[in-house]
Amino acid sequence: MNDENMRNNLVDFLSKELAHVGVIDAVSNVKPGLRNIQPKEGIHSVWEEFGHIRITQEDILRYTLDPSWKSPKWPDEYWPDNNNYSDELWDDYISKFNSDLNKLKSLADNPEIDLTAEIPHGEGRTYLRQIILVIDHNAYHCGQIVMIRKLLGGWK
Repeated sequence: MNDENMRNNLVDFLSKELAHVGVIDAVSNVKPGLRNIQPKEGIHSVWEEFGHIRITQEDILRYTLDPSWKSPKWPDEYWPDNNNYSDELWDDYISKFNSDLNKLKSLADNPEIDLTAEIPHGEGRTYLRQIILVIDHNAYHCGQIVMIRKLLGGWK
């Protein structure tokens, strides 16, 4: 696979629904009253799962691009508080998720960046590793969102 094909594949994985629904489709049309409901004890709400995806995606992106970035404290700051849910915050998270996703797509598609090179401050991590980590993490939690919505009777 040449460099251009690899970049195109990464952008596709970040932006298209190839083997399953994407994050935005998974969180679209969730009734506001169901967003922060935990279907049973020990299972996160859609709000918590989506917030975790957004916070983690932002952390991976910022860590990759900014040597001065300070990651949130694990695990507490990687999960939104279910009690702090609001429709306005939901909309803000959707906007931030999309903005960071577009930055990741630009990173993946930028021929000036050697994706296999180590990030200068990245403890041996490469740009490619970080992009794949986002793809993998988002897919995992996207599946959980779909399952939560099914448990709540709110999946299409």
